[in-house]
Amino acid sequence: MELTSITPLILTYNEEANIDRTLGRLTWADRVVVVDSYSTDATVDIATSYDSVDLVQREFDHFADQCNYGLEQIDAEWVLSLDADYVCSNALIDEIHTLPERPSVNGFAAEFVYCVFGKPLRGTLYPPRTVLYRRETAEYHRDGHGHRVQVEGDIGSLEAPIYHDDRKSLARWFDNQRQYARLEANKLRAADELDLPDRLRKTDVWGPLLVPLYCLFRKGLILDGWPGWYYTLQRTYAELVIALTHLDAHLRDAGDGDGNGTEGTP
Repeated sequence: MELTSITPLILTYNEEANIDRTLGRLTWADRVVVVDSYSTDATVDIATSYDSVDLVQREFDHFADQCNYGLEQIDAEWVLSLDADYVCSNALIDEIHTLPERPSVNGFAAEFVYCVFGKPLRGTLYPPRTVLYRRETAEYHRDGHGHRVQVEGDIGSLEAPIYHDDRKSLARWFDNQRQYARLEANKLRAADELDLPDRLRKTDVWGPLLVPLYCLFRKGLILDGWPGWYYTLQRTYAELVIALTHLDAHLRDAGDGDGNGTEGTP
């Protein structure tokens, strides 16, 4: 596949800690579309320092809507969809370059290697994601706090990984988790059908209990030292916030239903 037929698409908001590493691996692209949500840090200056970057700005409403807006700015046949903290491995770019000129599928999914301050971990809870697809066959849809691309037709798999290396501040991470937890709790309450992880999460008990065990022992992160513990504690905290947010809504609904919600109050 000719790399000139691919336009990378990246969403940004205050990503000065990450965006330079991401763009530094995309110098092969003739054009990179960055959809920025009016960053207040150095993100715009860093991004526009690359000649290939075409930066547009749009007020953020949801990740899916931002991505669909980005697709409207692209006329290339193929899109490489990346977050601002994704770093393409050299092996991934080489693999994409060796794909057929006209693949029999309309998209390709990649797996991720999670990094903690640049150190790759041996496992992650982050699922594979469709990152390379024909633009005309793709549309993004909301999924809890995140988004999923729906591609018409079959999806293939890439063997080489993408590195997920987010180095924004921990304070920013905490702020994001509170917002994400609200959206994930709403998703749990509204969905009629859930996959196994979300069914466990909906119990408000098993998610926070099982995640640290799964990370440390099933994924082997206990062997990664402090970076492995760091990731495990992050994921456990995120599950706790989702559980508490979901349980809080449930108890408030129950309180509203009994008249005044003061039964048992001293």
